[in-house]
Amino acid sequence: MKKYILEIVVFISGAVVMVFELVGSRVLAPYVGTSTFVWTSLIGIILASLSVGYWLGGKLADQRAEYKVLSWIIMLAAILIGGQAFVKESVMILIQDSITDIRWGSVVAAITLFSLPSILLGMVSPYAVKLKMKSLDKTGRTVGNLYAISTTGSIVGTFSAGFFLIPWLGNTKILLLLAIILIFCSGLVYLKKIWPLQIILVLIFIVSSLITMPSPLDAKDNFIDLDTKYNRVWIYDAIDSQTNQPIKTLQLNAESHSARYLENDDLVFGYTKFYRLADYFVPELNSALMLGGAAYSYPQDFLSHYDTATIDVVEIDPVLTELAKQYFNLEDDPRLTSIHEDGRTYINNTDKKYDAILGDAFTSYYSVPYQLATVEAVARIYDLLTENGVAIINIASAIEGPAGKFLRAELATYREYFPQVFIFPVSVPNSARSFQNIIMVAMKSDQAPNFMSTNPEYQEYLDHLWTEEVTGDMPVLTDDYAPVDYYINQALNEIY
Repeated sequence: MKKYILEIVVFISGAVVMVFELVGSRVLAPYVGTSTFVWTSLIGIILASLSVGYWLGGKLADQRAEYKVLSWIIMLAAILIGGQAFVKESVMILIQDSITDIRWGSVVAAITLFSLPSILLGMVSPYAVKLKMKSLDKTGRTVGNLYAISTTGSIVGTFSAGFFLIPWLGNTKILLLLAIILIFCSGLVYLKKIWPLQIILVLIFIVSSLITMPSPLDAKDNFIDLDTKYNRVWIYDAIDSQTNQPIKTLQLNAESHSARYLENDDLVFGYTKFYRLADYFVPELNSALMLGGAAYSYPQDFLSHYDTATIDVVEIDPVLTELAKQYFNLEDDPRLTSIHEDGRTYINNTDKKYDAILGDAFTSYYSVPYQLATVEAVARIYDLLTENGVAIINIASAIEGPAGKFLRAELATYREYFPQVFIFPVSVPNSARSFQNIIMVAMKSDQAPNFMSTNPEYQEYLDHLWTEEVTGDMPVLTDDYAPVDYYINQALNEIY
């Protein structure tokens, strides 16, 4: 075993790096989201830190190549990673309150929380190479072998984190687990043998984590914080700012996605009520498809408003469906079908026709998943609609100015296929520069609709129709070019 100590340590450190990086996305998600800016910052900072670590590790190894020094490097990494479990929330709240720009906020967060541990982990491989080469003449093979082992560890860590650890344990326990594993490695290097107590400590932690791991459906003090394969989820009780009524809110990756009143069945978010216009534009509506389910607020409203119509809900995260059943009153109904896959893959592969397709899918910080915003996706939505069908899409944007770039781009994209596209600003119907929910209605029919209704509720929504010309200055979004996160970030910088 002594002969392969360095190989074991290099393998584990490679795995820890990748698990640490993936967990980092969940640490950041509730505060800065999961946009490409966040991933870019996280990956960039960790790669830069590893590079510094490679340089420092090589330099230190040339000056003092000792197993005890490597042991202390690993131990410091363990302390820093384990410490994050206790300070990460406070650090992220401070950064969130201090920096409004998502790009800078994610960069500062990545540097603060992930740079030092990554530097230390980066020092392990070059230091191990120096120790291994003390007794070997084949330097090229030695270096190649150790870095291949480290890369293999990274691969194992990547799949372990993404497929198992994050949905099973959550980020706090994973950070503690990584710390315990690194302490094991530190002792292994220091003693040059596997100390029985080290194995016992690791096994005890793993077993206790699995035994005490809360079910995703168990609440504590009316607050749930859990990681699924797709989201960092918060569920908590709050007071609706518009009505002062108590509500239960579901938040995904820094953004409130759904809510329900605790004392009645009305819809909490005003924009969701505009989906009821589907019945106005398609009077004999029989079937609907909703892209984005979250807590299933509108699908439940749909079922209560129609006696026989059916609705299919595409929600990529099956855990959210289970949470909706336990905390948001979702009940099994033969007229509602939950489809757990990406919205784009579903519309690409299904041949089912719908009278209405409703879009309410978001990633984080108001960004629509880019693959659902492109002209290729719009073409599929058009094809899946019945002859007089309608698409009703929720967008967070302004209309004019830098904060309205995404709306104008999406409007141009839908007009590539739909003969009639209308927009309905929800909160401030007469403002072109207010950042708000905007409902886009795309009609497959070329017959002009009448925007006067005898139904007072429908008329209330129809009165929000935007009648002024919208600047046509934005390009059509495509699978090849769809900078959705960039447009949304510009909008946020404009309003904040």
